[in-house]
Amino acid sequence: MASAQGTSPLWIPSNFLALPEEQSSLHASQVVVLPAPYDSTTSYRTGARDGPNAIIEASYNLEDYDPELGIDVAQIGIYTAPRLEPQMAGPRSMIDRVREAVNHFLDMGKLVGMIGGEHSLTIGAVEALSDRYPDLQVLFLDAHGDLREEYMGTRWGHASVARRVSELCPLVHVGGRSFSKEEIDHIELVGIPAFSWPPSNDQGLPQPGDLDVDSIVSHLGPHVYVSVDLDVLDPAIMSAVGTPEPGGLGWFQALALLRRVAKGSKIVGFDVMELSPRQGPDACSYLAAKLVYKLIAYSAPSRLDPS
Repeated sequence: MASAQGTSPLWIPSNFLALPEEQSSLHASQVVVLPAPYDSTTSYRTGARDGPNAIIEASYNLEDYDPELGIDVAQIGIYTAPRLEPQMAGPRSMIDRVREAVNHFLDMGKLVGMIGGEHSLTIGAVEALSDRYPDLQVLFLDAHGDLREEYMGTRWGHASVARRVSELCPLVHVGGRSFSKEEIDHIELVGIPAFSWPPSNDQGLPQPGDLDVDSIVSHLGPHVYVSVDLDVLDPAIMSAVGTPEPGGLGWFQALALLRRVAKGSKIVGFDVMELSPRQGPDACSYLAAKLVYKLIAYSAPSRLDPS
């Protein structure tokens, strides 16, 4: 929060958390927030290209101190990269741009958290990290399967992102509640660990219950990339997405999972994608910014042990 940092009231730094130079320069920062404003393969409600700006602006109102972990998140050092310029040659060209940008910051030893922007861009980040971590696994939180071989004439769109990622490294799918028959068949054929929400009984009908965090984390190894499509959350708290699917995780359910993942694995990168701010109230942008903040706190190399 800018005012808490003693920043001149004339100027609000236009970076995540509105941090002063000593906490937001590239040299001083452990974490890079990478804005990726792109939504060219969106198939329903558009506007994810406006998500990064909305997240950054909402973050100005977050407190730097995290009572849960007892740390000042600003002290980690958070550099907000310039926005990636959208590529109009097709989604694959934009994915290549993301991969190049993520590699650029990985070469500096930074933890990269991408904010989007449509979910297809996750492919570029995972491509960069899978080259560096042969044992990389992806925790993929999404209301939809995103496991189609292709959709609307492309293999690189938002409806195929999990399929492409699973070809790079093992993937654990959490929060799904809308799948095509093709996607269900692929999950069973390949053996992708998939934890739908809400859980189902023996007849395949939804039943009340808690997220099986123990089973989810048992499928994860030492190095994990966390990818969050915000539609994994209940539309009651997150309606500003391209395809809001009824049901979904609550805020504290999502945090409980992410915290456990961070305790058992090293989170080597993350993204928070698919915020379409015009499709919901301002509270959705604030929630998305808070989720980025929590992922930084859980993931950053200098974080305190969140036990």
